Amino acid sequence: MAIRYVVKQDNRRGSSKLWYGRAIYTQTVGLETLADRIQRQCSMTKGDVLAVLTELVTVMKDELQNSHVVRIDGLGSFKIGLKTVGAATEEDFTPNEYIRNYRVNFQAAKKKQHGGKYTRTFCENLKVMKA
Repeated sequence: MAIRYVVKQDNRRGSSKLWYGRAIYTQTVGLETLADRIQRQCSMTKGDVLAVLTELVTVMKDELQNSHVVRIDGLGSFKIGLKTVGAATEEDFTPNEYIRNYRVNFQAAKKKQHGGKYTRTFCENLKVMKA
């Protein structure tokens, strides 16, 4: 298994016209598929796994909306981020006027490797191949 990529030129006006690798994705995997695969690796049934994952989504939403960071060991951390525009003064800043959007920020867990270097959990032993 490997991450597939294509090479594309930066054609934006004023760019250096250099070529860059871009990851491509071949499919999307949903809760059903994840639950099916998880049940094969533990004693839980697919229904049990689906119930836990469904509740995880609900509980995570509640925690994130309470301004908490949700850390799942071995997976990473989730938190809510804001997209805002600047106000002239702190007193001028009002949420309805200056907060434009919200997003969920994710940072994958990392492990310390030999030599003191850190590697993200999902990027260990990664291989790539041209699509």
